[in-house]
Amino acid sequence: MKYKTGMIVEGIITGIQPYGAFVKLDDSTTGLIHISELSDNYVRAIEQYVCVNQRVIVKVIDVDKYNGQLRLSFKAIHQNLRKETIRKKIKNLPDDNIGFESIREMLPKWIKEKSIWLN
Repeated sequence: MKYKTGMIVEGIITGIQPYGAFVKLDDSTTGLIHISELSDNYVRAIEQYVCVNQRVIVKVIDVDKYNGQLRLSFKAIHQNLRKETIRKKIKNLPDDNIGFESIREMLPKWIKEKSIWLN
């Protein structure tokens, strides 16, 4: 078999089921992206990630040598994009002193405001 665990391959989505998406890699090899291999987040609908006839790049995570089926991972390739987005968002956070010190400073003011409303 020409596919091995760890390889990055390109294929076409040929079908979608509630449990995953089927991928055709070549004329004789197919694989499945299980729903758990689409994203680290909860996947409500597989169609939010892939659609039929879409070209995808995936990682081979297991090879069944008896029937030639592959287990594929979409998130192994595409989670780096998500991590990069998170890193960018973190870098853009304000440098304000946010934390327990701010709460400690604001608490007397909040208590005073609340007691005005209660009286």
